[in-house]
Amino acid sequence: MGTPFRYIHGAALLATGLLAGAFAYGAANVIPTFGAVPLDVRLTFHTTMMKVNEPVMQSAMALAILTTFGLAIAGRGRARGLALGAGALALTSLLVTVFGNVPLHARFREWAAGPVPDGYAEVFRRWELFHDLRTLTALAAFILIITIAVVNRPSSR
Repeated sequence: MGTPFRYIHGAALLATGLLAGAFAYGAANVIPTFGAVPLDVRLTFHTTMMKVNEPVMQSAMALAILTTFGLAIAGRGRARGLALGAGALALTSLLVTVFGNVPLHARFREWAAGPVPDGYAEVFRRWELFHDLRTLTALAAFILIITIAVVNRPSSR
């Protein structure tokens, strides 16, 4: 496969790696911190962070989707199949975010401005479950793009 494939592959490696890394950082560091601070601090931090995070992460997901599907178009054989799988996983990360996490952000903003309802902990657990799911799908997409590098590596003799 030629030079355009290599450039698109590099872009897909970068995009999926950044996406998986950002989600993994949140899972490993931010979510445990949420559980260690008082509720009002969590809500203030969560809602403030989302103002910046939503457009940045949705852009990162879009780049991962575009580059992985672009790689599928440029690729052949096993590389095409792996890139299609990575694209589907990156798309899944976006869909989980848009239909799972983002609607819950609206609730968190309401809670930060007013009373927090009974059962709030279950809603936080649901947000964390969606976050875990999008983290795993982003990581799997990154692994598939790495696999393309390993599979397409010229043998050294």
